[in-house]
Amino acid sequence: MSKNQELYDGIMKGNRNKVIEIVQKSVTEEVNVEEILNDSMIPAMREMGDRFSRNEVYVPEMLIAARAMQAGLSLIEPALTKSGHKSLGKVCIGTVKGDLHDIGKNLVAIMLKGAGYEVDDLGVNCDVEKFRASVDRGSKVILCSALLTTTMPYMKDVVSSIKGSAAKVVIGGAPVTQDYANQIGADGYGSDANDAVKMVDSLLGVKA
Repeated sequence: MSKNQELYDGIMKGNRNKVIEIVQKSVTEEVNVEEILNDSMIPAMREMGDRFSRNEVYVPEMLIAARAMQAGLSLIEPALTKSGHKSLGKVCIGTVKGDLHDIGKNLVAIMLKGAGYEVDDLGVNCDVEKFRASVDRGSKVILCSALLTTTMPYMKDVVSSIKGSAAKVVIGGAPVTQDYANQIGADGYGSDANDAVKMVDSLLGVKA
C-alpha cells in the first residue's frame, strides 16, 4: 500500500479528528491496518521527530502530532493484535523516583509506540523495583527520564540494578547529558524524543 497522504498530513499537522476519521474508516472497511501503520503513520512521526531534532518544530507541535498519532494507534491496536502483528520489541519507560514530571516521558512513549515498539509505560516516581519488574516482563530496553537535577542521581541506582541482565538502559531529560550517561555507565542517552527512539533502534539492531 502506498502512503495515505491525507493521514500522513493529519499526523504532521496534529489534526486528531482527521486522523481518527481516516483510521476509523480504514478499520471499518477492513483495510490492512499494518500497512497503514508502516506506510503512513510511522513515517509521519519519524519525519516530525527529524524536524524536531533540526529545531524546525518545537515541543507544542510535537505534542499535538503525538496525540493525533496516539488517537490513531488506539483505533488500530485491537486489529493489529488480532492480525498477529509483531512489535519491534518490548521496552519500558518511566520518570525516576522523586520526579513527577511526565510530558517528556509521554512524548517519548508515543514516539516509541509509533515506531513499532511495545511500550510498558511505568508512569512517574518509579523506583528500581518497578524497572526490574518490567525487565522480568520482557522489556529489553529501559528508558529513564528525569527533569530535576536532584533526581538525576537515582538513574545510577537503576543502571547498577539492571547491570548483569540482558536489558539496556537509556537515560534522558532536560538536565541529563551524554557525559552523565557515560559517568553512570548507562548504555545510551537520548537528547530528545527522536534521539531516544534512534538509540533504542541502535541498541536492538533495528533499521529505521
